[in-house]
Amino acid sequence: MNVAEAVARVLVACGADHAFGLIGSGNFHLANAFVAAGGRFVPAVHEGGAASMADGWARTTGRTAVLTVHQGPGVTNAFTGLAEAAKSRTPLVVLAPEATNPRSNFHVDLPGLAAAVGAGFVRVRAEHAAADVLGAFRQERTVVVALPLDVQAAEAPGGASVPPAPPFPPAAVDVAPLAGALRAARRPVFIAGRGATRSHGAREALVALADRCGALLATSAAAKGLFAGEPWSLDVSGGFATPLAAELIGGADLVVAFGSTLNMWTTRHGRLIGDGAVVAQVDTDPAALGVHRPVDVALAGDVATVARDCLAVTDETPGWRGPALRERIAAEGAWRSVAYTDDGDPGRIDPRTLSIALDDLLPAQRTVVIDSGNFMGYPSMFLSVPDRAGFLFTQAFQSVGLGLASALGAAVARPDRLTVAALGDGGFLMSAAELATAATLGAPLLVVVYDDAAYGAEVHHFGPDGHPLDLVRLPDRDLAAIARGYGCSGVTVRTRADLDPVAAWLAGDRSRPLVVDAKVTSERGAWWLEEAFRGH
Repeated sequence: MNVAEAVARVLVACGADHAFGLIGSGNFHLANAFVAAGGRFVPAVHEGGAASMADGWARTTGRTAVLTVHQGPGVTNAFTGLAEAAKSRTPLVVLAPEATNPRSNFHVDLPGLAAAVGAGFVRVRAEHAAADVLGAFRQERTVVVALPLDVQAAEAPGGASVPPAPPFPPAAVDVAPLAGALRAARRPVFIAGRGATRSHGAREALVALADRCGALLATSAAAKGLFAGEPWSLDVSGGFATPLAAELIGGADLVVAFGSTLNMWTTRHGRLIGDGAVVAQVDTDPAALGVHRPVDVALAGDVATVARDCLAVTDETPGWRGPALRERIAAEGAWRSVAYTDDGDPGRIDPRTLSIALDDLLPAQRTVVIDSGNFMGYPSMFLSVPDRAGFLFTQAFQSVGLGLASALGAAVARPDRLTVAALGDGGFLMSAAELATAATLGAPLLVVVYDDAAYGAEVHHFGPDGHPLDLVRLPDRDLAAIARGYGCSGVTVRTRADLDPVAAWLAGDRSRPLVVDAKVTSERGAWWLEEAFRGH
C-alpha cells in the first residue's frame, strides 16, 4: 500500500465519506484511492467552488469534510474558500499535494499559506502517514495536509490502521459564579453562537436552563435556527434583530453568551447590551473569553455541560416571562410582522416583499445559505429555517461569491431538503460557473438572486458622500438566461405575480436547479451594512 492509498483509507475509516475537489496530476491517484476505499468524490468546476462546497457540507452535517486539489495553483485557487472555513473553524481536511522543490513551477509556501488564515498544517511522512492524517482529522478544524508528490508514491510501512479515538471527558467547570448570576437576575437573556451549535445537546440543555430561570433566547447570526419553534425565542441578536428583540435584549439585566464572542455584529458595536447589565460568557476556548468586550463572569467549558451543571444548582424563577410578553413575542417576533412601505415599482420588486412571498412558497424543511452583500439581511431576516442546520452564513471572511458553492455542499449533505442559495448579482456572476456543477448533480437547489445591478454595499456606502459610482454599477443582465446556458432553469421576477413559475417548479420534481433573477429595488442602503462599515 502506498501513502496515497493509506491516506484515503484512513479518512474513510474515520467517517469522512465525502471529498470535494478538482482533479489534477497531483491528486489523481489520491482521489481514486478515496473512491476505491468507499468514499464519494464530488467534482467542482473550480477549486474555489470545491472549497466552499466542502465547507457547506461540513457545516450542514456537523462532520469533517475532505477537500482535494492539485498542487500549486489548485491550492491558491481554493484559498478564499479555505479562509472562510478556517475563520469559521469548519472541520475540513485539505489534501494539498506539494511540490517541495523551490524551483518547481508548482512550489508554494504551504505552511505559510495555512498560517495566513489560521488553518492548521500537517506534512505527511511516509513512515507515519496514517498517524499524520489521523492527527489532522481529529483536530476538528480546517487543516492543510501537505502530501509531497514523492511521498504519495512511497510505501506506507504502517498501512492504514486507525486506532480508536481516546475518550476526552469535558473538564470540570465551577459553575457557581454563573449560577449565582442566574439566581440574581430578573431579566436574563441567553445569546447562543456558533460554539453552541457544535456542542452536543446544547439546544436541549440551554432551553431547559432558560425555562428554569425565565430567560429569553437569542442567537448570533451564525447560529440562527438553533431555537426555532421555541415560544421565548427572539431569533437573531445584532444587526438582524427585530425591533422587539433589540428592545428586550437591551433591557436585560443579565446577558449570557454561550459559544458566542459577542462581537460587534452580535451586539451592534456594544450598543445592544444595556450599561448596567451583567455579562457572562461560556466558551470552550479560554482565549475567546472577553476577546471583544469585558465580561463579568467567564467560564471555559463545553456549552451543553455548563448548562446542564447550572440546571442542577439553579432554582426555578419566572424571570420576565409572562402571558403578556409571550403574546408580544408571538405577534412582533418575526420581521414579516414589522410594517413597512413597499418600494416596488412596475420594473422592480421590493426585496422585503420578495422574501416574504418566498417564505410563504418554500417548504418548511429547507436549508437557507446566504452570500455576502447589501442584500443579505433580507433572506436572513425574512426566511424562516427549521433548525440550526437549516441556515448557513458565509460571513467569517466577508467575501462575496461563496454562497452558491456553499449551497451546493449543503444540497449534497441534505438532499431531503430544498436548499435555497440567496445571492446578490455580483456574487452570482462571480460564482456562476458552479451552476454547471449544480446542473450535473441535479441538486434540489433554488438560487435567488437579489439583483440590483450593482455592488450595492459600495453604492450605499460611498454614494451619500457624492463619490462617482460608475465603477460599482453593473449592466442590467439577463441572469436567468445565463442560468439556462449552464443547464439550469431560469425565471425573471419583477412583481409578486412573477413568482408563479417558482411555485410550479416547487410542485414538480425539482431535479433541475432553478435560478430566480429577482430585479429588486435599490433606493435604500441596508442598516446592517451601516453597522458593518463601522468596523472598517
